[in-house]
Amino acid sequence: MVNCVVKNWQGEQVGETTLEMKVAKAENAEHIVHRALVRQLHNQRQGTVSSKTRAEVRGGGRKPWRQKGTGRARAGSIRSPLWRGGGVIFGPKPRDFDMKMNRKERKLAIRTAFMDRVEDLIVVENFDQIATPKTKEVVSALTRWGVEEDAKVLIVVNDSIPENLYLSARNLPTVKMIKHDCLNVYDILYADKIVATSEAITKIQEVYCGE
Repeated sequence: MVNCVVKNWQGEQVGETTLEMKVAKAENAEHIVHRALVRQLHNQRQGTVSSKTRAEVRGGGRKPWRQKGTGRARAGSIRSPLWRGGGVIFGPKPRDFDMKMNRKERKLAIRTAFMDRVEDLIVVENFDQIATPKTKEVVSALTRWGVEEDAKVLIVVNDSIPENLYLSARNLPTVKMIKHDCLNVYDILYADKIVATSEAITKIQEVYCGE
């Protein structure tokens, strides 16, 4: 169990919350998290790339010149892979990159990765103080919470992303916003800092600690 400090909009400590999630064993943790990361990246691939073989390239049905007597190398088709405009040897074809992983293993990988980033976790009350969409307010708040200027930030909120927060932070290239039930290994590992509301922390434990 880990005790996390809860900060308000001004960056002051206003309470504490506990974070307790079962993680993988030390000897298996790296392997499970790596498998989950590889699965996520593979499943993002479309697999629609396609090249044509010599049989699929249009034309090339007639032999370009006779077999012997011309002094040139023998050729049977102008669509040979050796010719410009010909087919492709062992080129890519559409394929499915999806990888399977058990649901319990995926949850275990997310819990393990999230608990490993506890030192970089910043828990805040909420984002209700953003009355009007203003990027400067979000940048100032992140600075008060101890986030460096160029740090990659993952903001985790409860249920739905507040509209004013979304409109204020969407211009920041280093900030990504997700809901508590959309946590994934890649975003957890990629971010330098994770900013989550206290309600999101509670929901994360409910969603990812159940079987």
